[in-house]
Amino acid sequence: MKKLLLASLILTLPTMVSAADIEAGKAKSVVCAACHGADGVSAVPIYPNLKGQQEAYLVSSLKAYKSGQRQGGMSAIMQPQASMLSDTDIANIAAYYSSLK
Repeated sequence: MKKLLLASLILTLPTMVSAADIEAGKAKSVVCAACHGADGVSAVPIYPNLKGQQEAYLVSSLKAYKSGQRQGGMSAIMQPQASMLSDTDIANIAAYYSSLK
């Protein structure tokens, strides 16, 4: 019985991990496109590509910018942008960019 429960949990875990709204993330990412490109691929080398990045990494990065924990580099630009995002916005944007292949 325990093995069956564990197997069930493992099979359903991927669908439980992200309940974010990809379409809402796409709509919210319009501002990001100015630096990171309309499809998440930047035309400017100093701006990283977001297309296909790991969702957890994007969430972590945006929250670190928002809280001021991430400094240096482009943080002077990113901190004000991230500060305007709710946790839901961050989850949605991360889900959107990670969904792009």
